[in-house]
Amino acid sequence: MNDTAPPIVFERPVRIRFAHCDPAGVVFFPQYLTLTNGLVEDWFTDELGVDYAKMIGERRIGLPIVKLDCDFSRPSRMGETLTFSLALAAVGRSSIRIVITGHGGGEVRFRAMQVLVTMSIDTGKAIALPDDVRTALARIAPVSTPTVFGDERS
Repeated sequence: MNDTAPPIVFERPVRIRFAHCDPAGVVFFPQYLTLTNGLVEDWFTDELGVDYAKMIGERRIGLPIVKLDCDFSRPSRMGETLTFSLALAAVGRSSIRIVITGHGGGEVRFRAMQVLVTMSIDTGKAIALPDDVRTALARIAPVSTPTVFGDERS
């Protein structure tokens, strides 16, 4: 993964709980995806002003991960508090690329690059970013339309 991260646009502290850990007492790696999804939901609702629950439930617009790259640097344990940082890396026609980093104890614990695509929950097909989402993203960074990983969904 590229070590040059875009500027942080959203942060939240997250307490590591028993439910996040495996029998060895460290965060079970798939739990990081659950935690990062919660961060994305909070980012949409609290920072972008787009109610994530309504987007999914009432508007029937999904935001699945279509590309994922993760680095796990150090273990995290129950009782620790990590700071999750989200940075917007790119905006396309129907996709956004974000970088999420988990820090704890003065060190990076994990980093994930995710490409999320807006899709119709009813048809299962990619759709253009809704205007309210695009407007909210434009407040954070100038919106561009790069090709994300050579994928026409961008």
